[in-house]
Amino acid sequence: MEPYIHNDWWQILAPVLRSKQFEDLFNYLHSEYQEKIIFPPKEKVFMAFNLTAFSATKVVILGQDPYHGRGQAEGLSFSVADKSKLPPSLRNIYQELGDDLGVPKPTTGSLKAWAQQGVLLLNNVLTVRQGVANSHKNIGWEVLSDVAIKALSDKPTPVVFILWGKPAQSKLKLIDQTKNLVIMSAHPSPLSAYRGFFGSKPFSQANAFLIASNQTPINWQLP
Repeated sequence: MEPYIHNDWWQILAPVLRSKQFEDLFNYLHSEYQEKIIFPPKEKVFMAFNLTAFSATKVVILGQDPYHGRGQAEGLSFSVADKSKLPPSLRNIYQELGDDLGVPKPTTGSLKAWAQQGVLLLNNVLTVRQGVANSHKNIGWEVLSDVAIKALSDKPTPVVFILWGKPAQSKLKLIDQTKNLVIMSAHPSPLSAYRGFFGSKPFSQANAFLIASNQTPINWQLP
């Protein structure tokens, strides 16, 4: 498996991707893709980085790992391939989006339109076995996501970090909160959304910060 990254992320992530640890990880994944059903497809594993260049990133929405149902994962946190059924967490995100900004409910589950505006939809772990959430936890991906988050925290232009749930919030230690905005709440899953996700207004908060720091706000409305 080759790390296909085609923009300025390569320079930042190459030391990790070329390390002995990642050589071992890619060998392991090669066997996994041959012997089991793994998501997302190989060519979409680095989609988040390829759709949202480092220099273009204004907002990060951090997820845990890809959806583990067939035909869902497309390499972007919380996003599903077009025409896929909406997962419960994404339905709750859309509910909060409507409540926060008053925009119509999207008809697509794909969040590519956000990614193309500078929203890095990054999962902490980039691959998963079919039907087994967190099955590729602790095989090495966390090192890569840590490097990415730290690099974004250190950017001269401030970044908004949206951390939903405890696994995402464990990355807080990597973020310089004196210059960047961190928006934290419960996870949007049905198990926890009513414990503080609903009513948290992450989308309007993010845009208010971007405007205050002389950056173009995100058009959060989806097709």
